Amino acid sequence: MVMKIRFSRSMLAALFACSITTAQAADKTLIYCSSASPAGFDIAQYAAVTDSEASAATVYNGLVAFKRGSTEVIPALAEKWDISADGLVYTFHLRRGVKFHTTRFFTPTRELTADDVVYTFERMMSKEHPFRKAYPADFPYFTDMGLDKNLKSVEKVDDHTVKFTLHNLDASFVQNMAMSFAIIHSREYMEKLLADGTPELINQQPLGTGPFVFQRYQKDAQIRFKANKDYWNKEDGPLVDNLVFAITKDSAVAAQKLKAGECHIAYSPLPADIELLKKDPNIKILSAPGFNVGYVYYNTEKGPLRNPQVRVALDMAINKPAIIKAVYGGLGVLAHGPMPTSQWSYDETIKSRPHDLDKARELLVQAGYPDGFDLGLWALPVARLHNSRLTAELIQADWAKIGVRVKLNTYEWAEYLKRARQGSHDVIMVGWVGDNGDPDNWLGNLLACRSVGGSNFSRFCHKPMDELLNKAKRLTDKEERTRLYKEAQAIFHEQMPMSPIATALQSVPMSNKVDGFRINPFGIYQFFGVSLK
Repeated sequence: MVMKIRFSRSMLAALFACSITTAQAADKTLIYCSSASPAGFDIAQYAAVTDSEASAATVYNGLVAFKRGSTEVIPALAEKWDISADGLVYTFHLRRGVKFHTTRFFTPTRELTADDVVYTFERMMSKEHPFRKAYPADFPYFTDMGLDKNLKSVEKVDDHTVKFTLHNLDASFVQNMAMSFAIIHSREYMEKLLADGTPELINQQPLGTGPFVFQRYQKDAQIRFKANKDYWNKEDGPLVDNLVFAITKDSAVAAQKLKAGECHIAYSPLPADIELLKKDPNIKILSAPGFNVGYVYYNTEKGPLRNPQVRVALDMAINKPAIIKAVYGGLGVLAHGPMPTSQWSYDETIKSRPHDLDKARELLVQAGYPDGFDLGLWALPVARLHNSRLTAELIQADWAKIGVRVKLNTYEWAEYLKRARQGSHDVIMVGWVGDNGDPDNWLGNLLACRSVGGSNFSRFCHKPMDELLNKAKRLTDKEERTRLYKEAQAIFHEQMPMSPIATALQSVPMSNKVDGFRINPFGIYQFFGVSLK
């Protein structure tokens, strides 16, 4: 028997209204096909773009921030700041009325105060801090920037004023404070975790003042956020109700998901995927010059790699133009040094050595390795244009031609970074995207003695270069800093602790429905101020 159902006009109108409401609700969920699971949500422990996107760029705020799509520093949780005449004291005046998130796991009882700022930084400054003693952690970026030694004190002046005092001048201090590691935590929430005996949840259940509120996370599947309706920044806040990171490690799969409408924005695709996406009338691709370099890092503490001649030989054996053609397509240019050409103080006179197998073999003979040697090469486990598996295989083949026998290996992302900071590798592939527009963010973070165990995966500690970097960091004269950084680049070229391969063009594919997205020069995807048509 077939049951017939009759609908009145009022019933039909109600159903129609319901269907529109449902469609509108669905349209207010922005889905991002991200490249990997974050190593964690306690961003001060990490330095990768993947980790920043899932925490600092969504859940948290710092005292200052970079203007969306720019390297300009603007007020954030601090509405203004003063700098003393000697350049050693920075006084930040906090914005009033800023609310921490209310979540299923915590309900705050007060707004942001100076206590939160002091507690956040003292945790990074002192291993005796109660939270750090209960949940031991290292903060590589804080250390790499030299703040563990240069930051003398962080003091509460009153509920809405905080004073930072430095031992020495730091020309990039305000820019550094806009970086991901400097986001502000809730002291009240951290002390609640401490009292409950679960301080490690700071790395699993993030809670901040940012545009989106963390909801839940399933590793290698998705991260869900909802809009912060109480966000303090009404001019540049969340414009969608929900934000979902659909974790998609394969860039080709991400491209297909974008075409199928399963996500609205995808991470930077490979050249072949871009050509595919360009043909789709429902997709647009935003592009901008890259502020990045892809590298091959040599562990300068291990075996033959201690010898600069060996490192130069390995560098000359890499057929970089062939890699750029095969891997980057039309989306990469040869990198001649440790910084991109757009970074001020870049030395244009230094050029990448030509691909020369005969000269590379000759250098190995001179270094005492006429028969070559064995090496381990780690390939990045997450999808990046500059670090594809193909890049590793091409380098493996190039080095075989000079007698260097390479075994390829990799690990899950968090383990990869952990082992790399411990120096377990021989050679490792990692890229770098500038974080604050200052040269020290490249040369200091990647090549200074202070950053060994952090982002200095070459574990390179060379006194003549280190003296230049430390001196330049403490000057405010841009011309003099440029001169010192150029000297440092000359030493880099001579010592070759890592091989720069290429700078990639930033390309962000997205649905035509997406409006307001701006490419971040530092490579981090940000979703506040982004809406769906």
